[in-house]
Amino acid sequence: MSMLTPPGMGGKYRITGDKYPRMRRPRNRRRIVLAVFAAVVALGLAGWGTLQLIDAFTGGGKKNSATTRGAACKPGPSPSAAPPPPLPRQITVNVYNATPRSGLAKSTADELKKRGFKIGKVSNAPAEYDKKVPGTAVFLGAPTAQGGAFRVLGTQVQGFQAKTDTRRTADIDLIIGTAFESLDPKASADVALTALTKPKPVPSAKC
Repeated sequence: MSMLTPPGMGGKYRITGDKYPRMRRPRNRRRIVLAVFAAVVALGLAGWGTLQLIDAFTGGGKKNSATTRGAACKPGPSPSAAPPPPLPRQITVNVYNATPRSGLAKSTADELKKRGFKIGKVSNAPAEYDKKVPGTAVFLGAPTAQGGAFRVLGTQVQGFQAKTDTRRTADIDLIIGTAFESLDPKASADVALTALTKPKPVPSAKC
């Protein structure tokens, strides 16, 4: 065996001149694993960068949505609450009969008194309204009565017509018309009065 013959070749290959047998390098598994790991890391970094770009261009949709939702749930300035309507005992009612039926003003006034109203004058209607009220009734009072006393008395009488005059007092007139039969039943009138003086609270917005 020649001294130039590589180990393990035996005598099969001999080196002559400038020709050498080609030898395959052994595979390096560590390099393959490192190459695969590097490729995975590179892909991950590329994907993360893409998501950051999308988030930058879209303005961070989830964060903005949460911020908008939170802002919408913040309670705004509450509107000034309207003053509660007066109670029946705080309202003085003058009862006038504009119909041909006698005694109607007194019987109506007595029933209103039982229901807690204060009674003022009880008489026949003045000439301006006597037998000239075809409907159920006319409520007459100062302009301020429209938002309070008229609404409270309206829980007892259906189909009334509201009018105002120049008086400065808080009393109101109930002028009974020809279509009037009686006050509303007390049970239904009480329900309407409770709903007017004690309204249900408005539910808060859900976030």
